[in-house]
Order: sequence, then structure tokens, then C-alpha cells
Amino acid sequence: MAMTTTDPVMGADALADAATPPAVSLRGLSKNFGAVQAVRDVDLTIDQGEVVAFLGPNGAGKTSTIDMILGLSVPSSGEVSVLGMTPQQAIRRGLVSAVMQTGGLLRDLTVGETARYTASLFARSTDVTAALRRAGVAGIADRRVGKCSGGEQQRLRFAMALLSDPELLILDEPTTGMDVEGRRDFWAAIRHDAGEGRTVLFATHYLEEADAYADRIVLIRRGVIVADGTGAQVKSLASGRTVRATLPGATEGALRSVPGADSVEIRGDSVLIHSGDADKVARYLLTETGAHDLEITSRGLEEAFLALTGDDDENPGGNR
Repeated sequence: MAMTTTDPVMGADALADAATPPAVSLRGLSKNFGAVQAVRDVDLTIDQGEVVAFLGPNGAGKTSTIDMILGLSVPSSGEVSVLGMTPQQAIRRGLVSAVMQTGGLLRDLTVGETARYTASLFARSTDVTAALRRAGVAGIADRRVGKCSGGEQQRLRFAMALLSDPELLILDEPTTGMDVEGRRDFWAAIRHDAGEGRTVLFATHYLEEADAYADRIVLIRRGVIVADGTGAQVKSLASGRTVRATLPGATEGALRSVPGADSVEIRGDSVLIHSGDADKVARYLLTETGAHDLEITSRGLEEAFLALTGDDDENPGGNR
């Protein structure tokens, strides 16, 4: 009798992979609002435990996509799967929570009352005090929500989102209104949770947060994903480097004739020249002009963001 053998370790890994669905799976996802196509045939997979930044200019389709992941909007076509089930099923089981930028708070309740009321809505919830402490608002549990700053209200929303101990946490501009220390503490808590397996998808206008804290960055423009990778991979898509030098009295007209210059910017006595051949620009500045204190840097996430998403003003219909 013929027999075949299978590596038991490989077999176990394959079984585990099959039993662990992605946190989010979008396939051919589209959303139309009349004649406006807000999301266009998007394919995206987010594995469990990832921290993913979802970026794009206003009207790029971020909100429409997030609404469909949360089951707040029905796709015009395509499929949405959250943890291997429909968004509504995942939310009913308390597996998904969201921290939105505004709304969802009663001003006359205290911070503690708000958290306790929210916890009562779940079949099972984590300890309220622990959630408040994790969000950094345990010390103001007796303060009325209406007396809280914008940053403190965002922290309260974070605590509310933690109460169901979700496997997927979706954040919309989560650190709006927070000071520098508050933002740092918030992201430390997020990274700790991600290390324990929680998946985080967040949208933010603070590009430095995306660069510093996300495992992946997804850029969307006009409803289409135009970049998906690590911060370094996305930044590499904006080819070229920036040459910065001190050159008093320089004019844009004169600098545009610098060999290899793609674009020019003047800031006081400093000039910034973007180029695909930074060495050629630097050589010219040092030998043909009085430039000094010269630096060459790679383009950052902001430059990549602008380069990859910067033409949305040509779309007057707009996306959501």
C-alpha cells in the first residue's frame, strides 16, 4: 500500500493559517453616490495584529471605505469581510470598536458614568476602571463630559472602544485635540495592544504619526489605492531627494536653471531643490554659486503623500 508523509510542522502551520482569517478583507469594493464613484474596485487585506494607517486627502474615499468596514454603509459592489464574517456579525459579537472624531458623548454625564453605561450595552465587557486607566482618564472619572477638553473627550472615546475588548479597533483622527504628551501616551497604548494581537486601522492627518507608529501605510486617491507598504516603501515611491543649502539673495528664476532641478523652494536664506539627481545639483551649487551648509535628504512621507495624492482638486465631483 502506497503511503505519503507530511511534515507535521508544515501541516500545523497551514491549518493555523486557514483557521485565522484576516482582520479585514475587501474584494472589488466599490461605493457610488449617484454619479459619483467614491470607492473604486478596492482590494485590501489587513492581517490580524497589524497597525495600518489609512491615508488620503479630503474626499479621497477614506470615510466611505471605513463606513463599509463598520457596516454603516452597503457596498455598491464587491465584498467586505471582517474577521471572517460580515461587519454586522463581527460588531454584534463585540469584536469591532471604533473611535470617531466627533459625536457619541452625552455632555451631562460624567466620564465614569459614560463608561459604565457603555459597558452595560455589551454582553461581556472589560473592567471599566481598567479601561479608563488605560485611556488616561481614570483621574477625571467624576468630571462631566461637557467640562472635558477635546483631547480628554477623545481619550474617553478610546476607553469606550476598549470596553468590549475588540479584536479590531478602527480610529478616525484619534489624537485630535491631544497635546504632545497625550498623543505619545495614546500611541504607546495602541502599540502595546497591537503587540498582544489587536488589529488597528487608523485614519489621520498627522503624517508623522503614520510614519512612526504604523506597520503599513495605505494611500487612497479618488477612491483607488495608490500605495500600500511600509513607511520606507511608500516614501521610496516619491523618487528623488532634497538638496538644502544656504544661499542668500537667490531667486527662483535663477535656481530653476540649476542642472537636475525638478522643483525649487526658497525659505529666507535657505533654498530647497528637489531632484532625481541630487549629486548633480549639489556639485553645481558648490562650484558655481556661493551656497554653503549644504544637506542632502531623502524625501519624507509628506512629500510621498503629496506626490501620490496631489491631483485630487481636479475631481470636482469629489469622493467621500
